[in-house]
Amino acid sequence: MIAKVEYPLAIPAGALMFRRIIRSSALALLACPMAWGQVKVVPDQKTSPTASDQSQTAEPTVQIVDLDKRPKMEEHTRMLLIQAINAEFARSRKTFPVGYKDITLTLDGKLKPDDGRLYQLALTYGSAARVGDRIQITNIAIKGKSIYLEINGGPKKKSKWYEHVTISGLGGSMSPGDANQAQATGAALSLEFKNYVPELSGPELKQLLNPVFDFSVKSAAEVYLETVPPKVKEAIKAHEVLVGMNHDMVVMSKDRPPQKMREKDDKGTEYEEWIYGKPPQDVTFVRFVGDEVTQVKIMRVNGEKVVKTEKEVDVRDGVVSLAAATAQSAADANHEQPASDQPVHRPSLKREGEADDPMVHHPNISPPPQQPRKGDPTDPNTNPAVQQVPKPQLPPPN
Repeated sequence: MIAKVEYPLAIPAGALMFRRIIRSSALALLACPMAWGQVKVVPDQKTSPTASDQSQTAEPTVQIVDLDKRPKMEEHTRMLLIQAINAEFARSRKTFPVGYKDITLTLDGKLKPDDGRLYQLALTYGSAARVGDRIQITNIAIKGKSIYLEINGGPKKKSKWYEHVTISGLGGSMSPGDANQAQATGAALSLEFKNYVPELSGPELKQLLNPVFDFSVKSAAEVYLETVPPKVKEAIKAHEVLVGMNHDMVVMSKDRPPQKMREKDDKGTEYEEWIYGKPPQDVTFVRFVGDEVTQVKIMRVNGEKVVKTEKEVDVRDGVVSLAAATAQSAADANHEQPASDQPVHRPSLKREGEADDPMVHHPNISPPPQQPRKGDPTDPNTNPAVQQVPKPQLPPPN
């Protein structure tokens, strides 16, 4: 038998309000533990770095251990490595000459050829990438015991298939392609291993390439500042120009000049002067002779004039170092006399081993009088004194 419960047709307003209060109180009690758990997580979120902080921090260094004991790289790892490194962007730490492919990097970070040779080749043939430039890895090939990388298009000349087509006719032959367009735009690098290419991951390969490429999120100025001495680094950060800097260093420090001027000095030497600033601000004049700063002149607002001509930085083959001391300071440090403009040995007609003339060492002794030779006009025997005959006096005119 089922009991039949009859509900009232209408619920009083006070009872309905009481039910709503009970329901909201129960929900509030159930939400308290969840809210308490969320409050405990808040301090951890404050101490953890934000996304922007993580992008500015350096990438963690990958520890590469037992590289020689690893097995040979498998085909699956090879494909994963190519996918991880191909088309990646980085900042160059070295100068790469365009069209050059004989650059090797060893596991201990040594580069062949050295920095000076690469800089000379870049001056001769052009540069595919300079220090601080952004490069892209455009090709990767894993060979027997090396990993071959191409940057910015590689060292080979690229051409289209139709450039090799030749059309011949009665008027001669012609080719639709232009041979001048097939020029190399990049360079190549080989990472050498001892016996074979072992199992590697993408971060480990980037760590091995760290001496030449910087895969972290850095600007060109930050990468370049890591390659210069601390004094030069502080000067670039303070936007100062040192005597001896080259064009790239001045651009890195002061940016490109708003005004340039070419003139000749008093000696006829051609120079180029970069001008920064306009009155009523400080005006800086940077004078270049070739690729080297030879003079820095600053005209301040208060009328003060600062001129620097002593060399502070020495740049040779792209390697930056502090300039050596001047010749006078180096001579003082070695207790040496500075070089003189006078010759060390005076010119003389004496033969080797011949005694010096005593008259030279004893200037107080007067030489004996020389006797005149016969026939000399000064000899009194040759020209005796002639008596003066008075001239006859003429009578006065009438």
